[in-house]
Parts: sequence; C-alpha cells; structure tokens
Amino acid sequence: MEEFIRVKGASQHNLKGIDLDIPHRALTVVTGPSGSGKSSLVFDTIFAEAQRRYVESLSTYAKQFLERMERPQVEAVEGVSPAVAIQQKNPTKTSRSTVGTATEIHDYLRLLWARVGRTFCPTCEREIRPDTVSSAVDRVLSLSAGTRIKVTFPLHKSDKVSASLVAENLRTLGFIRVLADGEEVYLGAEGEDAARLMSARELLVVVDRLQVGAAARSRLADSLGTAFAEGEGEVVVLAEGGGVDGRLAFTEHFRCPDCGGTFPEPVPALFSFNNPLGACATCNGFGATLEFDLGLIVPDPERSLEEGAVDPWTKPRYEDRRFRLKQLARKHRVSMRVPWRELPERFRRIVLEGEAGFEGVLQQLGRLKREKRYKQYIRVFVRQYQTAQDCPACKGTRLRPEALNVKVAGRTIAEVSLLPVEELRRWVEDLDLGEHAMAVAETILRELRSRVVFLDEVGLGYLTLDRQARTLSGGEAQRISLANSLGSALVDVTYVLDEPSIGLHPRDTERLYRLLEQLRDLGNAVLVVEHDPAAIERADHVIELGPASGEHGGELVYEGSYEGLLASETLTGTYLSGREQIPLPERRRPVEGPHLSLEGARLHNLAGVDAHIPLGALSVVTGVSGSGKSTLVHDVLYRALERRLSGQTSAKQHLGERVGHFERLRGSGALSGAVLIDQSPIGRPPRSNPVTYLKAYAEIRRIFAELPESRRRKLGPSHFSFNVAGGRCEECQGAGQIEVEMLFLADVFVPCDSCGGKRLKPEVLEVRYRGRNIDDVLAMTVDEALKFFIKEDKLGEMLWQLQRVGLGYLRLGQPATTLSGGEAQRLKLARELAGATRKAGHKLYLLDEPTTGLHLHDVRKLLDVLNQLIEAGNTVLVIEHNLEVIKQADWIVDLGPGAGIHGGRVVAEGRPEAVAKNAASHTGRFLREVLQHGQPQPAA
Repeated sequence: MEEFIRVKGASQHNLKGIDLDIPHRALTVVTGPSGSGKSSLVFDTIFAEAQRRYVESLSTYAKQFLERMERPQVEAVEGVSPAVAIQQKNPTKTSRSTVGTATEIHDYLRLLWARVGRTFCPTCEREIRPDTVSSAVDRVLSLSAGTRIKVTFPLHKSDKVSASLVAENLRTLGFIRVLADGEEVYLGAEGEDAARLMSARELLVVVDRLQVGAAARSRLADSLGTAFAEGEGEVVVLAEGGGVDGRLAFTEHFRCPDCGGTFPEPVPALFSFNNPLGACATCNGFGATLEFDLGLIVPDPERSLEEGAVDPWTKPRYEDRRFRLKQLARKHRVSMRVPWRELPERFRRIVLEGEAGFEGVLQQLGRLKREKRYKQYIRVFVRQYQTAQDCPACKGTRLRPEALNVKVAGRTIAEVSLLPVEELRRWVEDLDLGEHAMAVAETILRELRSRVVFLDEVGLGYLTLDRQARTLSGGEAQRISLANSLGSALVDVTYVLDEPSIGLHPRDTERLYRLLEQLRDLGNAVLVVEHDPAAIERADHVIELGPASGEHGGELVYEGSYEGLLASETLTGTYLSGREQIPLPERRRPVEGPHLSLEGARLHNLAGVDAHIPLGALSVVTGVSGSGKSTLVHDVLYRALERRLSGQTSAKQHLGERVGHFERLRGSGALSGAVLIDQSPIGRPPRSNPVTYLKAYAEIRRIFAELPESRRRKLGPSHFSFNVAGGRCEECQGAGQIEVEMLFLADVFVPCDSCGGKRLKPEVLEVRYRGRNIDDVLAMTVDEALKFFIKEDKLGEMLWQLQRVGLGYLRLGQPATTLSGGEAQRLKLARELAGATRKAGHKLYLLDEPTTGLHLHDVRKLLDVLNQLIEAGNTVLVIEHNLEVIKQADWIVDLGPGAGIHGGRVVAEGRPEAVAKNAASHTGRFLREVLQHGQPQPAA
C-alpha cells in the first residue's frame, strides 16, 4: 500500500488544478469557507475516482457503463484504496428498517435468543425444555434404585389402518407388547388380541422393561433412544406403582407437559419481523395498523357543523352528505351552529357511527375503504383520516406471540429493543447466563457488545433499537453508518465523511473523533470535511481550500499540521488562532417585556416542560443530542402556534407526524405568524433547484421570452421551462439525465443522449441573452448571476438574498436533490427574507441548526441576517449546538441533562452568563470558555 493518496490537477467544479499528497493511515480534515470546493475535492474527485476503479474490477456488464459515468475532472488520483462514503443523508424510506436492523444489532439479538433463549408457556408460566436422551436418562435414574420401569412410546391410531396391519408392523419392528389403556396386550401370535388395539383410547408400545440402577444406564439410554426415534420424539416411562409420579412423559418437541400447548423451535427467523415466520400476522411485522382517527375526522372541536366540523363532508363532492346532516340535526333538534364539543354525546355518536336511515362518517369511510379501494382517488381520500396505531395483536412489538414467549435473562427481544442504546450497553455487559449458555453465546455476545459500544460512542446512546430508520436525521443516519464501519473492522480503506459533528453537542464531539482515530489506527485513510474547531484540532493533516467561495474559491491555501494552520494567514487560521473572531454583542436585548410562554409540553421524553421565549429577541434552545430540543420546538411549540394563529396544522398526522400536547400557551396574540425553517429537502424531483424554489426562474424565463429572437420564433416563457412540454427535451422529460438500473449495484444516472444534459430543445438553446443561453445561465453561480443580471432589479433582489445567507456559491440550476440539509434550510431562509423585505410583521422564526455546513466566517454573516430579522420587529428561536451562536443569544433554554429518558427537562433558562454558571448544564460548561473573551453589557 502506498504512503499517500496523490491528487494531480483536480479541476472538478470550481477547483483550480489542485495537487495534493494526502497521507494514508491518517485523519485528514478538509476545511475552508462554504462553497470553497471541499466536497468537490473529497467526494466528487477522490471518492468518485475510487468508485470508478471499483466498477472497473467488476463484471463486463458493469464496465459498459464506465464511459457513460461522469469522469472526475482530474489529471490523476494515485494510491487511493477502495472508498466508503459516509454522508449527511438518510436514504431509508421503508418502515421495516429500524435502528436495530440498520446496525445489525437486531441480527445478533436474534441469534442470541435462538441459541440461549428459554421458552415459557404463557398459560402455565413454566419453562419449556425439549428432552434429550441424556436428560431423560438422568431423570429416570433419579427414581429409587430397584424400581421396575417400562420404556414406551405412544402409538397414534388411524381409521385408515386396520388393527391387524398395526400389529403386523409392530411385530416386524420387534415390538410384541402394547399397553392398551394400561392393560398389556401381547402381539406374539398373529391376530391375537389385535382387535383390542382399536377400541383403546391410549396405546403405548413397550420398548423395554428393566430396573432402575446405575448398571442399567447404557441399556436405558439405548431404549430411550429407540423410543424417541419410533415415537416421533415422544416417550412415556411407567414406573412400578403407577399414579401421577409413576408416569414420566418426555418429548423432544417444544410442548408444555402441563397444558399440552406446543411452541415452535427458537430459530433466528422466529425473531425477525421481516420474516413470515416471526412477523405478527395482523400487522405483517409493521407494528401498527391503519385506523380511522377521530382527531383527523373532527380536527377542530370548536367548529360547528355549519362551519365544517366533520372534515370529510366539507369536500365539494359531498354536498348531499351535508344536506342529510342538516336533516339529521333538525330531526334531533340540534343546532348546526353549536361547537362540536358542546353537542349532545348521543348525537355526536350518531354522526360518527350512524343510525337507521343515516350512514355515519365512520361507516362511510369504512365502506369506501372496503368497496372502492381500487380507485386511487378514493384511497388517497380515505388515507387522510387514518393514522398508524399500535397493532392490537402484538402491541407494537411487530412479532408473533410465539416469539415473545422466549426470554433471555427474563426479557423478551421486544423488551430489549425498547431500551435506549446506553441502557442496552449496560444490559449486555452485565449479562450472566450461566457457564454453559455463556460459552454457547460467546461469539455472539462479543460481536453484539462491539456494535452496541460503537453506537453509544458515536453519540446515539439515546436511540432505541425499535426506532424507525426513516425518522432519523441525516446526522444520525451518518453516525449509524460510522458505527457500522467500526463494527466491520475493514482495513486499507479510504473513508470519506461529510461533517460528522453536525447535530452533536460539544460534549459528544470528543467521543466521535476518538472513534475516527480508531478507524485510522486500523490502517485506514480517513478524510473528513469539517468546520468544527475541535475536530480540526485533532487532525493529523489539515487541508484548507479557499480563499473564498464559488469562483473565488477552489484554491489550495494551506496544507500541513494544525500548528502550522494557526500560524497561517488563511481565513480558518485567523479564526482558530483568535486573531479574527465573532465578537460578543455589545449589549444584549431586553428580555423583561412580552413573552411567549409554553407550559406543560408533553411528547416523547418531554414531561410537562415549561419554556419562556422573550419576543423581539434571539433565543437559543440548547442541550445534548436527544434531549428533546426538536420535539419542544417543532412538535409542540410550532404546532401549537399553527393551531392558535391559523386554526389548523400542517402536520401530516396520517403519515405519522406527531403533534405534542401542552397545558397553556400565552403571548401568541403578539405574533402575526410562525415560520418553521428546517432542514427538510426543498423538493424531491431533480428539476427543482434554487431559482425555481425562490420563484426567480420565472423572471429569468420572462427575460428570455422578451428577446426579439424569442418573439421571432414565437417562444413564450413556458418554452424555457423544463417542467412542462413545449421547450423541454422529451427524451428525458426535462431531467437532463436518464436512470440506468445496475442490478445488484446502486442505480446510476447518466446524461441524456438527446439533449446532452441541457434539458431543453436545440431551438430554445439557440436564444441568447448577452451571449449566454438559458443553460449557460443555469450553470452560473449566484455570485456570477448577480453581476450578469445587474440591470434586473427584481431578479437581483431575489439572488441577493441567497448571497446574504452564504449561498453565493450555489449554481442557479443545481438540482435540489444535491443540496445538503443546511443549504436547503438557508435557501428557505432566503425566501423568507425576500418576503420580509416587502411586508412588515411580528413573526416568530424557528430554525433548526442553521449553522450546518457553515465556516465561522459564514456563521458571522448568518448572525447578521438573523439580527436584521429581529431589528425588523420579529423574534428568532434557534436550535443550535454552535457555541458561537449560543454566545450571541439574548436568552437560552437548555434542555437535558442527558438524552432520551435522561433528558426532556429544562436544566437552565436565562441569559448566557447565567447558564454558564449553572453546574448542572453541559452547555454551560463549554459556554464558560467562549464567554471569557469579554462580557457584553445588559440592555438598558
């Protein structure tokens, strides 16, 4: 293996012919301003070249796509080993994937339960143990010495077989004695007493007769072995004297000797909810069933029937239902103008469940579900009023009852899957199953422990194994991939990671980078794109690109040690050395005025939390990962404000989005609206891009449509759109690329042969504005476009908002699917800023980690934007781990003290200086250090 990964002439995107020597077996951090080319170097050049070389080593079928795969713009990449990319994306869409299955922890738990699990009868609560010849011998020899016994096996009768044939078969096998209801029948003479076999209720074939004693052990073992074989796993030993104690029943099957209940043999598939053998028959292993939800059918109990309290009947096609509802109200002498919650209970039940001559709304929806589900629009309509609720059969465990009868250390596999990873780690480490069982499970437990430890060490100790993988954030999904990589213990591999510290509290960042160092110490090259100062400090090798973003970036401005970086004059070096910094505010805003108060917030791990947010100020919600920050801000506060300010919620409850409960919400009357700016994608299709999202593309199309050449060709604005027929390439439907199925590999996208990836027809691309066609314009960065369209005020104002939030490096036509969560969030912020300049108001802006993907210099710009929003009369509430933002806050709400069940409480609330003095606050401990550079004055 070579010592270095040598990169020569890297020119991908904005890179300017970079040459690099990246050491193997080292932790290398690539940093620089946002948009300086870090991802282009690490992912689009080094990782992409490693992928190409991997495909070259595959079959001829795979090689045929090499020419169509985009080749990185680089002269050479030498010494690169097979690469694994761990990015900030969660590709999981299915509900069947959980944290347990995604990490393989559940696979090892299934093996553990199959190998050493103990089956218990749910009726008798007795352990079910299949007998063996050895265990049966020991049990029989425990009888008093000299006791005369008969070793027998049961014979099952059949009406299809005659008594004489049964007797003949037994004689052929060497058995001449049968106990018919306890009475011995001798089969020595042909036909003698054979008829008595058919009238008996129980037939026991005698294999041997002997006396209990140590000398008889070998003979007893042989006889029991024969009885087990001939009796299909069933043996009965009758001792002299009879009675209950004189009859010993043995079985090789999982059968309860008390109640006769049978149980399946524990095998790994029995404990898998993705296997028919283990999945609950009612919910098919999903753990939930779709049921009609009264909260969706009557979303606002304060509405009257006249105002549309019964939501399904407010649709235009159900005018006849509304008419019948009026007739029903008249019949029962009920007012249509009284709020739903004040209507008589009996009348509400009739509206929902119906009566003679009137079909209730639940009856109607159920009928449509049964009879009209083949119509798509009916399925969509009905689905709006259903939510996934715990399966009544398995109670959400996803498994069939037989799987839950098996326990390890007194717990079922479903109970262990409900434990947070940090508790599971203690349970596994303290597990004591006895000498024999521990020996059997030694390998399983070793692999299980290592994976659980890695998952806990990457800062995910608050997750439970039954958590659906599709509900994880991009950062959580990335850290799960990192834990899997550690568990696989690969060597001579190049790992590339995209800001793994995103979403982590400073307390957890240290643990994360210790694990990356373990990856390095295994003999791997670890390349990390990162802005976090603590992460850069731990690097063996630092690469900084810059000096700025977009066309002003893409240059190698520093390569070397961390100490050398501190002494350099680069942007990162000046910030890390303290020569440049984000200063503390000279004066914090007053917080004694109007407040937004939320009391008794409950959801997930929040248990009656009270939070107070001063209006007209910058408030930050802090706490370790999993402490309940997003639950409080997104699922409780934002949803409560939606209801209060607009009378409805945007939560897709029928798709599983939760809405939290609260006791009181005060101060919302001072707000004109609430805007959630999160990191969810701005669009699913690749046609969506920054300018279409900002509605700036309409202006660009208008400019091109008004050109003389467009008028001559009779091209309107729609012809310059790749979303509608007319001017777009019909071969790729305006996508610019074609998806190619790669069978066992991930599908790849290749440029469309018809349009060459330009999305539009040739006649449209022939129209030029200032020498550029519309494809050239979409290839421009925001910074370039601002100069190019300098005379277009409306378009320039929209693009300027992108530049303000640090997105000047984005290309106008960059597909939305390629944007990171942080970029998508700042794009949403830019759209809000564009609207805020046109209308005033007192809005509450809620942002979730807006510094994601930002260099310290860009964080400074973002803070300027947030402060401008506040100065315009708005309130900003931010979820954040970045200490540079936290120190700027006028007010902090710190949740914790830990994650999961150890969090969900307000640990500290107040000014940053007050939180820093709180000994119980993890945030306060780190905040103290950054506040030492100077104390701001309180507001007058």
